Amino acid sequence: MRRGWDHGRVGISTRLVALGDIPALTALRLANRDFLAPWEPARTDDYFTVEAQHAEIATALDRHEQGMTVPHVIVDGERVVGRITLNDIVRGPFQSCHLGYWVGHADNGRGVASAAVREIVRVAFGELGLHRIQAGTLLHNTGSQRVLERNGFVRFGMAPKYLSIAGAWQDHFLYQLIADTSE
Repeated sequence: MRRGWDHGRVGISTRLVALGDIPALTALRLANRDFLAPWEPARTDDYFTVEAQHAEIATALDRHEQGMTVPHVIVDGERVVGRITLNDIVRGPFQSCHLGYWVGHADNGRGVASAAVREIVRVAFGELGLHRIQAGTLLHNTGSQRVLERNGFVRFGMAPKYLSIAGAWQDHFLYQLIADTSE
């Protein structure tokens, strides 16, 4: 059995994003623009519009139909509080994907991200039958590192200048979780 941290947050779940989520996601993105800026690619003002969010969600749903991504929203009861996505799904002998997520400031530090990661791991290994999930964090993003470690992810390296975040190429710690195939 995989050893991970089970926060057990009642009411936190994930589900496939829908076009009906666009107004809530746009409002959440706009309200958290400054909070998320240090952790994400640089965004233009246009990104925080309903039109841009519609385009992003429509693209994600198209990629989902092609089996390339699993774009979910994180919900607390009925309230959308963030996004979590399995990206770059590769089949064949690799059976792997990348994990990305964010939670709004009001719900940050409450175990929401940990619960959402636990749920998406179940999707990746259970529903999709993947073998491996990879995630990266900025070196100073200790909160996200704790989320991953609580869910059994293991740090396996550091990638120099891995992603352009907040307008600069930044180093990332790389984490992975391998499906428990001994069960």
